[in-house]
Parts: sequence; structure tokens; C-alpha cells
Amino acid sequence: MGASAQIGVTGLAVMGRNLARNFARNGYTVAVHNRTAARTRALVEEFGQEGDFVAAESAEDFVAALERPRRLVVMVKAGEPTDAVIEEFAPLLEPGDMIVDGGNAHFADTRRRERALRERGVHFVGAGVSGGEEGALNGPSIMPGGSQESYEALGPMLEKISAKAADGSPCTAHIGPDGAGHFVKMVHNGIEYADMQLIAEAYQLLREVAGHSPAEIADIFRTWNTGRLDSYLIEITAEVLAHVDSATGEPFVDVVRDQAEQKGTGRWTVQIALDLGVPVSGIAEAVFARSLSGHRELRDASRGLAGPTAEPLGKADAAAFADQVEQALYASKIVSYTQGFHQIAAGSEEYDWNIDLGAVASIWRGGCIIRAAFLDRIRAAYDARSDLPSLLADEGFAREIGEAQDDWRAVLVAATRQGEPAPGFAAALAYYDALRADRLPAALTQGQRDYFGAHTYRRADREGTFHTLWGGDRSEVPA
Repeated sequence: MGASAQIGVTGLAVMGRNLARNFARNGYTVAVHNRTAARTRALVEEFGQEGDFVAAESAEDFVAALERPRRLVVMVKAGEPTDAVIEEFAPLLEPGDMIVDGGNAHFADTRRRERALRERGVHFVGAGVSGGEEGALNGPSIMPGGSQESYEALGPMLEKISAKAADGSPCTAHIGPDGAGHFVKMVHNGIEYADMQLIAEAYQLLREVAGHSPAEIADIFRTWNTGRLDSYLIEITAEVLAHVDSATGEPFVDVVRDQAEQKGTGRWTVQIALDLGVPVSGIAEAVFARSLSGHRELRDASRGLAGPTAEPLGKADAAAFADQVEQALYASKIVSYTQGFHQIAAGSEEYDWNIDLGAVASIWRGGCIIRAAFLDRIRAAYDARSDLPSLLADEGFAREIGEAQDDWRAVLVAATRQGEPAPGFAAALAYYDALRADRLPAALTQGQRDYFGAHTYRRADREGTFHTLWGGDRSEVPA
């Protein structure tokens, strides 16, 4: 078998298959391989007319089909399966070749793999791929990490197959060394969790507080999608809410169990944020909301707990309330992205990645699940000021969230009065209020820590670290 393929894809489940087809559709000859050879043959038989494929049944044939430097894309389940594939192919590669992991790997695993393969002279690229099955086929947002040298060989191909933003720019860029790409993809998914939770809370409040039907809420979301909330998630929410179950004639949303599942990337985001000391309370509440929804036995045991008695709003008040919910949703969404970008900045500093936050916002404008119109403004904010400490420090976002705050608070008052949980909205507002506060109760917390554990404290009026002799004469001594 001659070396004729510019790129190869191993792992031909839906994502891998669609990514291989995307490369072929864009004019590349693609070597394809799967542990089960029948799946390889099926891809070529079904989609061979879309471009040039080279089917390989063995690892040796697959590697031999690739031009140098070899670009080998792995699309298998994260964790041990990925390690197994790397161990199978790495011995067959030569210095300068590269392995690209397009799965949802944990960035720490990517750092480990990159370090090990670097010692063999092989480049390892951890590439976050967002957009689901459709994105993989028609243009995803791609977040590749790894060496600059590997991006020079791989980047032009990724730029060609990626989604394109409205201005035509590709939704991919070199994120940074080793695990930077998978780290950014992880945070993308964390923001996605928060975004979905906020949208779900907006739906619940419009239904239970304002008394709207799912079909009516679908129309509200369609209206919102023509304005500043224009985004993929708002668009598909309207479609889901408008859908009617064919078996029962009931709204689709009413026949689905209210138990949300998760694959772990949102949980990773929160775990790593805790390690970095970064407050991502909105993302955390979204993760916990999914967890709570799944504890059916706990919820069933709590059915008899007392709650408020309140009637849904009247028609005129309901219309006004929908406008308030739009304000709360937009403001909370700004907070979610603020927290996510803060985490990326903290990770970049911790691991010396030098991530360009404006570039991250730019490549999220198309292809990915959280693509939204206001990412253009986020990109512009970071491009204008690379050292921007927070999106809330941007004049435009600060003004908008300030204008939204009264309605945001009113929505939470209504939710509390009606007994409807809105943890995402509440966490976002608490974060906003904590940032704008002159003094936080953390001073009292430090006093408590010093009292029971002699953990010391710093004073606001002079430098140094101190301890109060709480069990003695309560005098203060330098620590």
C-alpha cells in the first residue's frame, strides 16, 4: 500500500466516521481504520463517492498509507481505550509524525500522553472538537493543543474542515501547548452546562410562574433568538418545546423523564476550578442541578414538604414577566461566560499556556454547541484589552448587566415566592453582587479560622500577618 493519504482517522463510530467524511469532502485523501474491519468497509461502501478513502484493516497498513509527517486522528472513547490505541500505533510511527486525539479526554491525560510521546519524537495533539455529529461532518469548532510545529503541519487542514464564523474566519486556532486544547474544550462544556441550566430555568419560570404552555414558550424563545440571545441553544430549545409527542399528542417535554444525565466534562470543569481556586458557581449549580434531578428516590421522599401557595400571573403580568426573564437569562449568561473565561485564564497561567482569550471566543462563534451572537463582542472585548480581568470589567457588558439587574432580582423574587427553584439565576446574581461589594463577610470567616485554628489573618490597615490570643488576653501578635 503506497503512502497516499494526507490524514488518517481510526475509530469510526459516528463522530470518527463523520470527521473522516469531512476531510474527504474537503479534498483530502483519508486513510480509515477501525478495530472492527467491517465498519471500515461499510464507511467506504456507503460514502466512498464523497471523496478519496483508503481502507486499512491492520494498524501497519493504516500507518503505511499515510504521507509523512503522518497525521493520525484517534476518535475512540476517552480513558483506557485511547491509551490502548496510542500504544498500538506509537511504535509504528517515526519522529515528526503526530497522533491527534479528537475525543473528550481529560486535559491531565493529554499532558501525560504528550510528554510520553515527545520523548519518542512523536507529536501529540489533544484537540477538543465541538458540534456533535452534525458539526463533525459539516464543520465543527476545533480546539487543538500541542506543539507549534504540529499545528503548522495540521492547522491548515483543520482550518479547512472547521466551521466558519459569519466573517468567514475558521473556527479553529492553536490554543497552546500540551493539554491546552482539551482544557479549553472542558471549560466550553462547563459553560454549555450552565447555559442549558439557565435556559431550563427560564422555561420553568415562564411555565409555572407566568402560566405559558410549551408551545407559547417556544414562540417566546424564537423571538429571543432574533435579538441579543441569538444562539444555537436558544434556537434548538424552541424546536424542542414546540415538538408534540406522536404517541400521546402531549408536548414532547411532558413525556420525557425529568432526570438529566451527564458525561462528566461539566463535573471536570468544577473539579479543576476548585483546584485552581476559581469561582465557577454558575457552572457548579448546573452540574448539581443535573445530579439532583437524577436522585429520584430523594425527590420522591420529599414530595410532602411544605411550599408556598401562589397562583400564576395574569395575562398582562405574564407578558411583562417574560421580558424580565429575558433580562435575567442574558445577565446570567454573561456571568457564565465570565466564569468560564476566568477559569481558562487561570489554567493558562498555572500551566504556562499563554492562551489568547480573544481567539477562544472567536473559534466558539461557529460550529460549537455554545455558539452565540454575543461571542463577537466577547472577542472584541479581549482583543481590545488582552489583560481584561473579567468580562464584567468591559464597559459594554457592565452597562448591560447593570441595566438588567432590577429585572433579574424581580425574577428571583417571583421564583422564591412561587417556590420554583432557580439555582443558576441565583448563583449568577450572587456572584455579581459579591464582585461589586465593598466588603465581604470573609473578614468574619478569617476571624473564626484564627479563633479555632490559629490560622492567622491580615489587617486592612497595615501590612503583615497576625494572630489574636483568643484563649489569653486577646492581644494581637505578629504571626
